[in-house]
Amino acid sequence: MRSSRIAGIGISLPPSTDQDDLWSGFFAGHYDSRRRALAERIFKNSGVRSRQAAVSPLLEDVSEWSTERRMERYMVEAMPLGKDAIDRALADAGVRADEIGLFAVCSCTGYATPGLDILLARDLGMSPSVQRLFIGHMGCYAALPAMGTVADYVVAHDRPALLLCIELTSLHVQPAARSDVQQIVSHALFSDAAAAVVLTPGDDNDGYAFSRLTALTDTTTVDHMTWDITDAGFRMGLSPQVPAVLARHVRAFADDLGVTGADGWAVHPGGPKILDVVEERLDLPPDALQASRSVLSAYGNCSSPTVLLVLDALRRRDRRPDRVVLMAFGPGLTLYGAMLGPTVAG
Repeated sequence: MRSSRIAGIGISLPPSTDQDDLWSGFFAGHYDSRRRALAERIFKNSGVRSRQAAVSPLLEDVSEWSTERRMERYMVEAMPLGKDAIDRALADAGVRADEIGLFAVCSCTGYATPGLDILLARDLGMSPSVQRLFIGHMGCYAALPAMGTVADYVVAHDRPALLLCIELTSLHVQPAARSDVQQIVSHALFSDAAAAVVLTPGDDNDGYAFSRLTALTDTTTVDHMTWDITDAGFRMGLSPQVPAVLARHVRAFADDLGVTGADGWAVHPGGPKILDVVEERLDLPPDALQASRSVLSAYGNCSSPTVLLVLDALRRRDRRPDRVVLMAFGPGLTLYGAMLGPTVAG
């Protein structure tokens, strides 16, 4: 049976800054005295030690910018970041841009038409007949349904395909007057990144085969995680009840996905409590989510690219895992999971 395999991954990151410097250099002065002590505790307990910003608050305060101005800057910053990630993924896979049959882009932090899918396809020399797909506003889990669609294309058309996940959350710092607890949490966690993945048809063992995709959405909790477009950028709603909802569902969800025998876990690090819940409910050994915790610490929560950063960290280990669980969570509340394993010839 023909399969779709991950042939290459490319990561591109804006400049990184220590979390402590972000606090002392900007956010400590962003919140009023009533919120400052609470905000400092949230920043220190975020599990984040450094993170990236295409538009650093240490250099530019965007919190009072209009949405129009933020979207203009999004395209300026996203184009070179996305191109670099794609160049790295294509080189890693040994695939030319003009061989790509489908080019998919995920982003919930910026929009324009013509969009990144059109402009990057042009600038990278993809074929005029390349099929394109843009996936917006799915949030942190977007990479998984996108990868499932890309994998289906590869199998159906016997051609390579490319997925780019790119988020610039730094453009959505909210005005000081609107910085409630939920905004403080998002200010402490979120970061910028681009990650590209090339999938190719193949029956060899030179890459992970995309073998299964599962989803679960609890629509009784739709108000627990929101991403609203306002006149001052996009505003995050993030209920403290999210870990509890995840705790209710993740065990049955993992059983449905079929995680028995997995020796690698690429779980989206939405925050320390999210990882704690997954570890506890799935009875994982203490080091099972080390890659996710390390990504959170070094890069923050980058929304849709983050699970791909974790996967890239796993595959670069001296002893690379054979069977990897991909798992991510986002608005809905929605859980998405996928299995990666050895390619099976048939």
